[in-house]
Amino acid sequence: MSTALSTPAGSCFRFVVKNADEAARVIREQLGENARVLSVRNVDSGGMLGLFSSPKLEVIAQILAPEPTPEPAPEVVAEPKAVLSELGAANEAVSAGRVRAPRSMLRAPKMTLPELLRRSGFSESLLARLERAPEWHRLEVLPLHRALVETGNFLRDLAAQRAARAPLSRAAFLGTPGVGRTTALCKWLSAEVFRRARLGHVVTAEFDRPNSPGQLPVFCEALGVPVAHFPASTEPATEGGFVYFDLPGLSLRNPSENASIARFLDTEKITERVLVLNAAYDHSTLRSAYAAGRELGATHVVFTHLDEVSQWGRLWDYLLDGDLEPLFLATGPSLTSDLELDAADAVARRTMPVAETTVQPEPADSDDEDEVAAATALNTAA
Repeated sequence: MSTALSTPAGSCFRFVVKNADEAARVIREQLGENARVLSVRNVDSGGMLGLFSSPKLEVIAQILAPEPTPEPAPEVVAEPKAVLSELGAANEAVSAGRVRAPRSMLRAPKMTLPELLRRSGFSESLLARLERAPEWHRLEVLPLHRALVETGNFLRDLAAQRAARAPLSRAAFLGTPGVGRTTALCKWLSAEVFRRARLGHVVTAEFDRPNSPGQLPVFCEALGVPVAHFPASTEPATEGGFVYFDLPGLSLRNPSENASIARFLDTEKITERVLVLNAAYDHSTLRSAYAAGRELGATHVVFTHLDEVSQWGRLWDYLLDGDLEPLFLATGPSLTSDLELDAADAVARRTMPVAETTVQPEPADSDDEDEVAAATALNTAA
């Protein structure tokens, strides 16, 4: 059944498809038989998925006015191979670099600043917070490329208003099973030893639940950091040294199971408590884990698995919260690297990467720069 759009002749449409066969089918269904292909080009998928998926085709098609027929002729069913062959030829021309579509046909649709921020993962609550800020009216009237830069700077300044805590010296790492809690501890130990040349030791504890140390003992041995099992000294062994605690995972289903952890933290007077969250979790799970950490008196937060997350903008709600100080972001599996210590700056660079480009090779008009801003935001959200 045909679902061709009822639009005036001369209208242009953009489709992103997997192959020429799909393009021919979509064009026939959406635009009807009176359509021609203006351009075809390869489009790579953004983000981590781009490493494992094949490039797609961007097809620009135009609806033509139907040609008048002077006399009735025997009805001939149009073969789909006509459009298919045209697409195939155009695709070959694109691969050979012989086709360049008119710039006016490829312009990104005009988007507003809130729409771009939503595509980057900004929540409605954060957008409402931005719209209440005195700076918002100034940002809205700026060209998009400038508005993104200024929005990033505004959020950086907002995050910097948090009162800085003293450096960690005696902290427990908390989190649900599977969030990368021990890996996060290893990353932090690596930064302490290699970047700050600090000394200290690690204490592991199990209570009423098993707590597999995993790769922690071997890694600590390589760093020259002693690992002890509780009951062991929970105080720094040297002046200015550190003590970090690897504890069993938190329970979200039965909060009463976390009582032994809370009792240990209070008995040993461990006031620095780092909550580790998997940034790839869905919103409800992330919020539940965040609330569980708050109930245990968390003071800092670490986000892991960011190499699996495309929309980093969802982290702004947590980074701007005044209660938990962001410690770092884990952006990969390495135990000695893949971490961002300035979380707000890293998220700003990822959600508004236009801000990274401060020098243009040649001047461009505002429409062209807005197209770049829109395309960048769309690729970031991919």
